[in-house]
This record gives sequence, structure tokens and C-alpha cells, in this order.
Amino acid sequence: MTGSLILVATPIGNLGDLAPRAVEAFRMAGLVCCEDTRRTGLLLSNLGVDVPLMRLDDHTEHHGVSRVLEVLRSGRDVVVVTDAGTPGISDPGERVVRAAVADGLRVTSIPGPSASLAALVVSGLPTERFVFEGFLPRRGEERKRRLGEIARERRTVVLYEAPHRLLETTGDLLAACGDRPVAVARELTKVHEEIWRGTLAEFSLYTAQPRGEYVIVLGGRSDDAPTTDHEIDAALRAELDAGSSVKDAASTVAELAGIPKREAYQRAMRLRS
Repeated sequence: MTGSLILVATPIGNLGDLAPRAVEAFRMAGLVCCEDTRRTGLLLSNLGVDVPLMRLDDHTEHHGVSRVLEVLRSGRDVVVVTDAGTPGISDPGERVVRAAVADGLRVTSIPGPSASLAALVVSGLPTERFVFEGFLPRRGEERKRRLGEIARERRTVVLYEAPHRLLETTGDLLAACGDRPVAVARELTKVHEEIWRGTLAEFSLYTAQPRGEYVIVLGGRSDDAPTTDHEIDAALRAELDAGSSVKDAASTVAELAGIPKREAYQRAMRLRS
């Protein structure tokens, strides 16, 4: 009999959120894969659990797959955790899961804390339909393309961001999307949890020193036609960043905004230059 690959959600701040089933999975595991062996080792020590640990992060996951499969085939369970939250979502785990599934091995999860869902449900923004974007590319054409896609997205958008890039990213979202409702969550479930709600333009005046990990929950594009110069330029920029030609972007936005195509074309040319 083979073992099971178990993805276990760990606390994003409050240790009381660890599920009893997760503790039992740790105790029965033949191997625990984690991003930081010191951090996870401390968690297991506090639980009175002594089990082999293996580092599994963006740099080691590819090479760690063979060992994970070997342990599973020997009949022992392998637990995968991230530093905090649910593994496999903007964190290591996806590659190992694919390999186990392809090998016909059992894969299961013990659900629990998730920063993206925790922020979404307290944001005050629509939750019926949403899209998870994770971390944006840091720079270049791929970042511009993703911003363009977000600008055209009608569903609520959930993103992650590090504190030192928070203001840059919210500024880029404002430029790409125009002003939209947004909720910015930090230190979720911790003592200093904060949920900021307002608009992207209002957040540009945010003066507090960013600390901790952030979740940005952004309202989707409305069906209202762009009317102000800022909204028209944002709509054009979204089309251009998503790969449209100047001509096509101008045509699309001119029809949407009810302005002459020539005016939209001139605006698009200025934005492209």
C-alpha cells in the first residue's frame, strides 16, 4: 500500500487556527516538506512532533519530487506545508501534486487558513465571482500585460504583495484601471490586523509605513462607460497593455466612451509614446 500526499494549511498568524486533523497528519507522516525547516521545525516542536523535514521551495521543488514519490511508494504519508496558509497557492506544492497524480498516488488536503479568502470575505466587495492573481510580475512587458488583463476584469480581483512594493503596485493599478473600490488587508488574524477600505485614489494618500504581508482585493470593472479623461486614458492603457494595437484600442474605447475615434486615437498615441 502506498502513502498519501497531504497538503496541510497552517496558521497565517493565529496558532489557534491549526486544525486538529493537521496535528494528527504531522504525527503520522514519514516526511514533512516545507519552505523553511527552521520555521516548520519550531511549529512541530511546539506540537511535540518529531518527524523528518525536507526543504521544498521554488528552488528545490523540482529536485525534491523524486524523494517525495519514493517515500509515498514506500507506504508512508508525506505532508506538504507552506510557511503560512494553504500550500500550492502562490507557494510550492503544485509540481509535487502533479507528479503524485500522474503516478496514480493519493492526494488529499486538510483545509484551513488562507490569506486570500480571509481578505476577500471581509473586503466588503462582491464575492460571488472572483479571480486570484497572486503576485504580479515585478517589471517589464509581462507586468504591463497582467495589469491590462486586470483592468478589463469584471470580477473581484485578489492579489498578494510585499510591503516594499505595495504603493508601487496600487499606483500601477490606479493607472491601469482608473479609480476603483479596494480593500487592503495586512497581518490577517494577528494582533495588529488591519483592513483598509476605500478607493485606489484614496489609497494613494496612504502614509503609514507598510509592514507585513498584504492582500489587495480590487473591485472589478463596472459596466459604466468611461467619462472622465482619467477613466478614458485608463481604459485605453488597459487595451494597449493587453496587447491591442493603437488603432484597435482607440476603436474599442471610442465606442465605449462615446467619443470620436480620432480623439481616442490621439490619446492612445500619447500613451504609447
